[in-house]
Amino acid sequence: MPTLRWTIVSTPAPGTEAFVMASRFEVRSLKDVPRFFLKSLAAWKQVSGAPGAYGASLIAQPLKRTFWTLSAWEDKDALYRYARTEPHRSIMVGLRPTTKSSTFTFWQVPTADLPADWTDARRRIAEQERTGA
Repeated sequence: MPTLRWTIVSTPAPGTEAFVMASRFEVRSLKDVPRFFLKSLAAWKQVSGAPGAYGASLIAQPLKRTFWTLSAWEDKDALYRYARTEPHRSIMVGLRPTTKSSTFTFWQVPTADLPADWTDARRRIAEQERTGA
């Protein structure tokens, strides 16, 4: 399982909170995996220079056709600015036809608790998928 471990992008001010996002993507077929993975790496590279990003991680499970992301941001606006900025914006639009399903979940944590925890993120994603809320 290829994993890009938590990479620190910037150090938050002490005593602040981070806006965390976790996502799970499942692609439609194994033939879509290489393209999705390569595009994910381009989006990953963009995070490393994104204003307001604190850190991120990616897990790829190619044989399960599943990709997981986990990132922490200064606030919701910083995350949404990143999502609307190229190349991320075009990547997501271009990958939509190959994506079978996607789940996103968001929460806040004290920045002292970074890096965000994959066990907690997967639990939150499972809850999101179960309840749809």
